[in-house]
Amino acid sequence: MLATMLIDLDHLLADPIFDPNRCSINFHPLHTYWAGGVYFILFFIPNWKVRAMALGCLWHLITDFNDCFFI
Repeated sequence: MLATMLIDLDHLLADPIFDPNRCSINFHPLHTYWAGGVYFILFFIPNWKVRAMALGCLWHLITDFNDCFFI
């Protein structure tokens, strides 16, 4: 599940790379609602590795979504 932090690599596409006042949700390609839907669907695949990756990505999106409330 630690490898799911790799979805933050899409932050390298942004300019500036880090902005403390920016919400990641729907700004970066792997942090969109569409990507969240894909992660949700992948969670139902019976392979435990895919489910662990999907759960990690969903948890990542949930925590990023919570960060948006503190901005």
